[in-house]
Amino acid sequence: MDIKLIESKLNEIIAELEKEVIEIVADESLDKQETNIRMKPLASTKKILNNAIDSIRMVDKLSREDS
Repeated sequence: MDIKLIESKLNEIIAELEKEVIEIVADESLDKQETNIRMKPLASTKKILNNAIDSIRMVDKLSREDS
């Protein structure tokens, strides 16, 4: 399993999410409530991706220890 490639791709996705967050924050037509509502799914997705990276690292580490 190529962990570096997987991490790289997930980090690319996270970078795109962060760009979306910046766009939302910069949108002055949105009030605070609308901004928060639009950011929640992005923040949740980022957490899920970070947890996935951690899980993949853990599985890889355990598989190397078993070998």
